Amino acid sequence: MMAFSRPRTVRARLLLAVVGATAAALALMTLGFNVLLWRELSHNADALARSRAAVEASAVHVVNGRVEPSVLPDRGGFATEAWTFVGGRLIDGPEASRPLNRAAARAMAAPLHIVDVPREAVRLYAQPAVIKGKTAAVLVVGVSLKPYLSTRRIALFWSGILAVVLLVVVTLVTRWVLIAALRPVAEMTASAEAWSLRDAERRFAVGEPRDELGRLAATFDALLDRVSASLRREQRFSAELSHELRTPLARICAEAELALRRERRSSAYKEALRTVLANAQAMARTIETLVSAQRQEMGLARGSADAGAVLDAVAAACSGIADERGIDVAVRAPKAAVAVGVESDVAQRILQPVVENACQCAAARVTLDVVRADNEVAFSIDDDGPGVRADERELIFEPGVRGSAGDSYRAFEGAGLGLALSRRLARAASGDVTASADGPGGHFVVRLPSG
Repeated sequence: MMAFSRPRTVRARLLLAVVGATAAALALMTLGFNVLLWRELSHNADALARSRAAVEASAVHVVNGRVEPSVLPDRGGFATEAWTFVGGRLIDGPEASRPLNRAAARAMAAPLHIVDVPREAVRLYAQPAVIKGKTAAVLVVGVSLKPYLSTRRIALFWSGILAVVLLVVVTLVTRWVLIAALRPVAEMTASAEAWSLRDAERRFAVGEPRDELGRLAATFDALLDRVSASLRREQRFSAELSHELRTPLARICAEAELALRRERRSSAYKEALRTVLANAQAMARTIETLVSAQRQEMGLARGSADAGAVLDAVAAACSGIADERGIDVAVRAPKAAVAVGVESDVAQRILQPVVENACQCAAARVTLDVVRADNEVAFSIDDDGPGVRADERELIFEPGVRGSAGDSYRAFEGAGLGLALSRRLARAASGDVTASADGPGGHFVVRLPSG
C-alpha cells in the first residue's frame, strides 16, 4: 500500500492547502448547482404536466350520457400521452407499454397524483374532469422527461469541466504567487548556506522592507549587525586580555629566570617572590572577573550582599595602592543597611577596578559612598585628580584605553582593562558603570540592582 508523505516545504504545504480547499469548494458548488438545477427542472416539468392536464380535463364533454375525451395537439413536444379513466376504468388511452399503462392507473391513487416512470423517462399527472359539480372522469397526462434529463446531463458535464479548469487555473496561479512570494526566503536561505565564518560582515540586503518577508530580512540583518558587533568586541577584548595576561606572565618568567641565574641573598629571593605573587594575583583577578562575568551572563550567579560591607572590603583590597601613592580612601557608611542584589565577591570585583583607577589618578583623597534609589543601588567613587574629559566618558571603558588622566601617571600599570572589565561585569549583573565630566576631579557611579 502506497504511503503518502507530508510535504516538506512550506510552499508545498500552502499549495496543497489552497488546492484542497479550492477543490472542496468547487465540488460543493458544482454539486449544489446541479441539485438546484434539477429541482428547478423538476418544478418546470410538474407545472407543464399540471397545465397540460388542466387543458385535457377542460376538453372532456358528455355526449348522450357518455364521456368523450377530446384530442388535443402536442404542444412543444412535451405532452406525449393522455389517459381517460371513468369510474376507475380506462376508456381512452395511447398505445403505450404495459408498465406505462399500469403507472397511469397508479397515478390516480398517488398522494400528489404524480408518478414517475424512470424506464420510460415519463412523468404522469392525474387531473379530475369536473362537469356540473361532479367528477365525470380522471385525466392522466404524461410529460416526457428526456429534454430535462438531457439538460441535466449537459449541465453536469460542463459544470464539471468548468470546475476542473478553474482548479487547474487556481493551482497554477497559486503556485506562481507562492514561488514569487517565497523567492526572497529561498534566496536568503541559499545565501546563508553559502556564507562561512569569514563572512561575518555579509548581509541579506533585500532593500527597503515592503512586506513581512522584507521586514524579516531587515530584522535578520539587524540581528547579524548586533552579533557581528558583539563578535568584534569579543575579539578585541580577547586580544587585549591576552596582552594583559602576557605582561604579568612575562614578569613572572623574568623574575624566575633572574632568581635562578645565580645565587642571591634571601632578601632578593623574597623580593622576587613578592613580584611573582603580585603579578600572579593580577592575573587571578583578571581571570576571576571574566569568570564572574560569564556566570552573570548565564544567570548562574545570584544572591545579595551588604553594600557597606562591600565598600569596606574594596577599600581594604585597594589599601596597598592607596598607601603606595599616599592616598586617603574614605568610606561613607550608609545610615541604614543597603542590600545589593549580587554576591559580595561579584560586587567587589565590579567596584575594585574603579576604585584602583581612582587611587591611581587621585591627588590625595578618594571618597566611596553608596545610596539606594528605587530598585537599584548606586556606588559613588570620587577622587580629587584631573578628572575625565567629556570626550573620554565612554572611550575609557574600551579595552586597552586609559585616557588622558591615566597617561599622565607613569606609575599607572597595565593595559587599561580594569574599567572595561568592571563595566562588562556590571552589565552582566543588570547594572552599569558610568563616568561624569562635571566638576573637578573624577566621578564614577556603579549602579547595581538592589537586593
